[in-house]
Amino acid sequence: MARHLITSALPYINGIKHLGNMVGSMLPADVYSRYLRQRGHDVLYICATDEHGTPAELAAKEQGLPVDVFCAQAHDAQKAVYDGFALAFDYFGRSSSTENREITQHFARRLNENGFIEERSIRQVYSPVDGRFLPDRYVEGTCPHCGYDKARGDQCENCTRVLDPTDLINPRSAISGSTDLEIRETKHLFLLQSKLQHEVEEWVSRHEADWPQLASSIARKWLTEGLHDRAITRDLDWGVPVPADTWPELAAEGKVFYVWFDAPIEYIGATKEWADQDPDNRDWKSWWYDVDTDVRYTEFMAKDNVPFHTVMFPATELGVREPWKKVDFVKAFNWLTYYGGKFSTSQKRGVFTDQALDILPADYWRYFLIANAPESDDSSFTWEHFTATVNKDLADTLGNFVNRVLSFSKKRFGEEVPAGGEPGEAEARLGEEIAALLAEYESHMESLQFRKAAAALRALWSAGNSYLEEKAPWLEIKTDKDGAALTLRTAMNLIHLYSVVSEPFIPATAKTMREAFALTGDTAAWVAADEAKSLASVPAGTPFTVPPVLFAKLTDEDLETYKERFGGTDA
Repeated sequence: MARHLITSALPYINGIKHLGNMVGSMLPADVYSRYLRQRGHDVLYICATDEHGTPAELAAKEQGLPVDVFCAQAHDAQKAVYDGFALAFDYFGRSSSTENREITQHFARRLNENGFIEERSIRQVYSPVDGRFLPDRYVEGTCPHCGYDKARGDQCENCTRVLDPTDLINPRSAISGSTDLEIRETKHLFLLQSKLQHEVEEWVSRHEADWPQLASSIARKWLTEGLHDRAITRDLDWGVPVPADTWPELAAEGKVFYVWFDAPIEYIGATKEWADQDPDNRDWKSWWYDVDTDVRYTEFMAKDNVPFHTVMFPATELGVREPWKKVDFVKAFNWLTYYGGKFSTSQKRGVFTDQALDILPADYWRYFLIANAPESDDSSFTWEHFTATVNKDLADTLGNFVNRVLSFSKKRFGEEVPAGGEPGEAEARLGEEIAALLAEYESHMESLQFRKAAAALRALWSAGNSYLEEKAPWLEIKTDKDGAALTLRTAMNLIHLYSVVSEPFIPATAKTMREAFALTGDTAAWVAADEAKSLASVPAGTPFTVPPVLFAKLTDEDLETYKERFGGTDA
């Protein structure tokens, strides 16, 4: 059985992430990891904060903190939110770690030895007032295309056009605001991707048929346009330093590696961080080095990260001429929008993950986001859609089923699962339906089709309600007490099944449902097809309790409150 290595795009360090970031990487990776673990696979889910680059320094400056202190605090703040969302990372590291620095420098040295790094002189913006060269994001000004006056030197956030700092009108330093800027010559390291174009094309060709069309089309577009040599160093105070034993002049000037060079390497670095916590029992190289046939590697990311993971990082791995594990499957997502407009960290547009947890428990958000994941196209978050989904799927279909079955059984039969008669035709039909829906659910999870998996899970929940309406135990008990007991016992077995198979989506609620039954030795990780058909995992006589309401219905007043707080109009 293959081992599964799973990574999600590293969340950037400059602030708490919004819901679009959550559904585009970490949450689906967590759902998939949980599912694989339940099916008995050996899984390692790795993530980390991405802490280098210009935005980290600017955010630290804005808060008046040393950048290392800012990053440490921001890492802990982000981790607390992810814990709140019940993201079950095996390890959540930091790209500023010693491990990442050492491995990044190793990659750079090997690329240099193999002729894939070249030192070049370039012309770059220099600020005499700040006494330093300014990386692209340290230069702000007016976009020449749309007139937006807060465009950055790498890209205009307003019109999304890619820019060079010299393109900006009225450029200024993002550090001091000075407009006294010069163009001076300086040296940087370039990754010679052009020399690796053919190898990357061959590698992508062997894998792209298995990837979602979104991922393969983006990779192919970059390759068709041709890979360009890319500067992989920057003039920053914070980052992985260029090693002095290889480039003494650049090291003396304080050059550090470009964030997009070291950030993907942090997947490996974070795995080593994980292993270094328990070196006698954990071997990080067994997941990353010379393991192509043993480990299946799946990456999760939004579409803007796809080129770096399908082209640039594979080029880096190929260029070191060592057997590093490369991705097998790239699960790419489109955008989750907020009323048709972009979520934006910098403009604070949309719902952010810490705010979401302040409003409602994580399972509300986990289910809604995965059930509406932007897989084939962009999807839009609206409070109206969120409220309707919570009320229909979670409160009415699942929550109401659990509550009325357990409450009614307790009232009429006491606090143990009733025995009743032998299963009949209705129970046989239900068992067949549940087994078929479970197989459909498993198939969609195996193929990482999350919206379809959510629909199959919802259908499983709905099957219980249809059975309950057909048997109507509240009427059945008047003429056939054993028949009503059988109906309730069958429904309780459905609740237990739901508690197991719903865990990847709504882990806290699944735990509550499972703990409603005092089953001795209940360690089942999954429900096999035969068990699903028989619906007999919770025998008669098992003590049970009625849990609190699983999901509260959201009211029109709630809806208006959310819209007033966050805004709720079309962009």
